[in-house]
Amino acid sequence: MRSAPKKRSGTRRDGRTELQVLLDFVRPGDALVIVRSGRGGGIAMPIRPELRPLYPPHWRELSSHVRFERAGGRCQRCGRPHLALLRCLPDGRWFDEQAATWRDRRGRPARWPDLVEATRFRMTRVVLAAAHLDSDPTNNRLKNLRALCQRCHMLHDRPHHLVQRWITYRRRRAFGDLFLGPYPALIAALTSKQTGAQLRNV
Repeated sequence: MRSAPKKRSGTRRDGRTELQVLLDFVRPGDALVIVRSGRGGGIAMPIRPELRPLYPPHWRELSSHVRFERAGGRCQRCGRPHLALLRCLPDGRWFDEQAATWRDRRGRPARWPDLVEATRFRMTRVVLAAAHLDSDPTNNRLKNLRALCQRCHMLHDRPHHLVQRWITYRRRRAFGDLFLGPYPALIAALTSKQTGAQLRNV
């Protein structure tokens, strides 16, 4: 009887390498931080180019320690394992194959979905990142770092992202006022031009 082929180092059971899994999350211009740890290795989420100078030189080792040595390769908020392909529901529930049960967004056992909810699940690849609790990438004390999956990381950073979006909108509006005049005057001018063009076409 022929034995199953041995799994190559750096690959998953489905034949895809860890790098191929990570490329699903990468945007153009991102820098990849590849981390190999004593627990078999892992991959960190990419760092945006404009934030790269804010991270310390030993960030790879620090991120590996937070995600694999301290957190054991699991999200410290919901418990999802690193690089696992999971069934997830919109409300944050996910199926834990090892325990054969559904868990909520805090990693606690949750009720099983009914037939309607079961039609809404999707498959998600989990990628852990070392998240800064205060959203300051220069504050790299261990008590400020948590291993979070991409979903928990986005939920934790949501207030910070909303503030950054407000700043971006205000900055764009200021540039518009500076070079094109106040926005109400610009909108009135554009509206009058469109009305005149419509009258000429009638």
